[in-house]
Amino acid sequence: MLTDSTRRRDFPALEGITYLNTAAESIPPLCVGEAIQTYWRDKERGMKGRDAHFAQVEACREISARMIGLEPSEVSFCSCSSEAYNLLASALNLGATDEVVVTDLDFPAGATPWLTAIESPQTQLWKARDGELQVKDLLPLLNEHTRLVQVSLVSFYNGHRLAWRPFCDAVRNLAPQALISVDVTQALGRVMLDCVDADIVISSTHKWTLGIHGGGIIGIPQRNAGRLTTHAGGWYHLRNAFDADRFERADTKTGAASFSVGMPNFVSLYALNASLRYLEDVGIENIVAHADPLTAEVEAGLKERGLQPLCPWRSDNPSGIVAFKHPDCSILHAALEHEHIHIMHQAGRIRIAVHGYNTQEDVGNLLRVLETILRKV
Repeated sequence: MLTDSTRRRDFPALEGITYLNTAAESIPPLCVGEAIQTYWRDKERGMKGRDAHFAQVEACREISARMIGLEPSEVSFCSCSSEAYNLLASALNLGATDEVVVTDLDFPAGATPWLTAIESPQTQLWKARDGELQVKDLLPLLNEHTRLVQVSLVSFYNGHRLAWRPFCDAVRNLAPQALISVDVTQALGRVMLDCVDADIVISSTHKWTLGIHGGGIIGIPQRNAGRLTTHAGGWYHLRNAFDADRFERADTKTGAASFSVGMPNFVSLYALNASLRYLEDVGIENIVAHADPLTAEVEAGLKERGLQPLCPWRSDNPSGIVAFKHPDCSILHAALEHEHIHIMHQAGRIRIAVHGYNTQEDVGNLLRVLETILRKV
């Protein structure tokens, strides 16, 4: 578990600031910077460095699989969640008679590939009610034509965490042909994942995982490998990329491996390997035990100051995000920044994110400054 001394040692960049913006960008621990330097030293060896590069990929695959509850052979990497979703669209190759369900709490990357396809499937929008997705509103959208239901385990917008079991049971019962795709970008590294029976798991790497840009995790259980194989060009995902028949046919690896279409972004995977192992050493359960009470305190403090969170924070299904709207969001954001309090102001709302490296002092600083500002606006 992180202590005051290990926080100061591992996250020196946090000195003098209140950082509550991990849902946008994390502050990586020093070991991530050291991993990047290791990449540089390996890269300086030229072609001889590739043995080390690919060893890091396999090490990162192993820890990534463990973190999302799959086998290493069921996990692969691409450059970001947007690429992953476009490759998923390629794998599904849906047509005009097919239906896809997306939510209005999802990040654009998971929703827009179905809107931009040459032959777009019918898109059904599962709308939140009072900031939460309720299964009763999903039921009328599911039928024998549903081929994909795309959700985020935790919403980037307001921190709502999907009640996974009722959701999954509804899809399996009412749309037996549908695949469930879940974006865990706002969950992995911060909450205990309960979506192990999803058909495909996707995550970016520069938020709660404490990694850097340029990485995307894809997890596809072996049972779905045949159904979820991309039709993209490339080389790294091909079995016959350099065989004599390479210009006559493309023999694509199946499942997750098919999503790694080009040379891995090695530096991001060096970083991710280090950051995930750091989180594993700290213990996700310890992060939850430390950060959830702080997140609950943020929500309670906002309410005490007349600010209504965009969705309720639930102790029985928690996330690391609390968000609110205010007529003077720009003023609030600027005043907080002036006090070196880092939060997110985007999409008409202010979003506060609490990770394992945050402290009681961070929450106190936020609420104290907010109270002062609100008296003036």
